[in-house]
Amino acid sequence: MKLGVFTVVFGDLPLTAALDRVVALGLDAVEIGTGNYPGDAHNVAELKREVEARGLEISALSCHGNPLHPDGDLAKRSHETFRRTLDLANELGVGTVIGFSGCPGDGPGASQPNWVTCAWPPEYLEVLEWQWAERAIPYWTEEARAAREAGVRVALEPHPGFLVYNPETALRLRDATGPEIGVNFDPSHFVWQGIDPLLAIRELGNAGAIFHVHAKDVYVDPHNRARNGVLDTKHYSRFGERSWSFRSVGYGQGEKFWRDFVSALRMVGYDGVLSIEHEDGMASVEEGLSKAVEVLRAVVLRESPAEMWWA
Repeated sequence: MKLGVFTVVFGDLPLTAALDRVVALGLDAVEIGTGNYPGDAHNVAELKREVEARGLEISALSCHGNPLHPDGDLAKRSHETFRRTLDLANELGVGTVIGFSGCPGDGPGASQPNWVTCAWPPEYLEVLEWQWAERAIPYWTEEARAAREAGVRVALEPHPGFLVYNPETALRLRDATGPEIGVNFDPSHFVWQGIDPLLAIRELGNAGAIFHVHAKDVYVDPHNRARNGVLDTKHYSRFGERSWSFRSVGYGQGEKFWRDFVSALRMVGYDGVLSIEHEDGMASVEEGLSKAVEVLRAVVLRESPAEMWWA
């Protein structure tokens, strides 16, 4: 298993400087953003040359957007970025493109997305079924075909606020659209929802649906969660008031969790890249990445295949 980083963390650094930082951290791979919510813009030939010159690999191209957005212009931009990313992945020989499933509105006349989180009153279930039957399944069936033609897999990242946010919804979309649709597994999105990431790995991994993995942590505040539950709309900067906050690896869950996490991935046959994603508002980029690399390197080395009981 290799360690990498999602390079949008380096912000406005030039490509060469960002890649040099990756090498200095002792990492093996980079995940490159190509547009939509986070994104970089690079010349294809330059990107390939500079990555290979440093002995790195590109684990995935990421274009997190909302191609199902009820605003037609926003949906079109997300879709076009996704299609261009498929073409770029094909050109670079990168096998995985990461994105979000998207979230439609509540009907044909909607202007904003509507994420349904409860089954009653009954109109909510009517909205949800319309979203799946009329928007998500037709769209991703066509995109699975496009991905198949490009020789690329699509790793949709389960994330609250979108139709795919847990193992059940991920497998529902995969079953309806094809094996080209899988997941980018980010445990932090599961932990705060109360989902056991190790069970999620077993379910998704046994279905052959884990295409890529993010290494990102989350801290769940037991007092705030007990008071208000886990659906929290307070701004991410209000750390002391929130039920949960994204953290760097090692600042939310302990090392044992990450050992178990890597072991569970290996048990379902995942031996790809752990791509570090930094979204920790309480730690600098340098501090967060250094801590993540320290924890993950110790875990990956300790859990090498030769030492595993099933090897």
